[in-house]
Amino acid sequence: MSDRTAPRPVLVQGDITEQRADAIVNAANSSLLGGGGVDGAIHRRGGPEILAACRKLRASHYGKGLATGRAVATTAGRLPAHHVIHTVGPRWSATEDRSELLASCYRESLRVADELGARTVAFPAISTGIYGWPLDDGARIAVETVRATRSTCVEEVRFVVFDESARAAFAAHLGEPGA
Repeated sequence: MSDRTAPRPVLVQGDITEQRADAIVNAANSSLLGGGGVDGAIHRRGGPEILAACRKLRASHYGKGLATGRAVATTAGRLPAHHVIHTVGPRWSATEDRSELLASCYRESLRVADELGARTVAFPAISTGIYGWPLDDGARIAVETVRATRSTCVEEVRFVVFDESARAAFAAHLGEPGA
């Protein structure tokens, strides 16, 4: 496995629910039962199949919910992707360094993607919305973690960001011109 290269990063400004990919990553809450932001958008657009699959997970292996930094997959329902990988990002704390938990979201999602045989994975900017993670630091952790992950078969990681400020933060850490 050491001869593998890290996935090729691609930056996309747009709606993650419109991504045609093997898997899209959902910045979920621990309940796995939907919420706001990216989580709500994925559940709404994906339809009831995603919620039904999440309820099955809660009824079996994840009765207390999904732990922060972990990841699990379900159907993508009506989304143009094949799978949704749900991961629970940490809430930002000014008094406790939780960056390893955020990095774990990206590593664990790639691990699950490997189990699914996914070659293309679309990520949102995990924890940088309602969970309050500073955008620049969240982008740095995302990019560094994906670049350091060489034990994956994923060929392309898309960082799908919603607005110009997120695009600029990710572009800067990806070393893109005009960042």
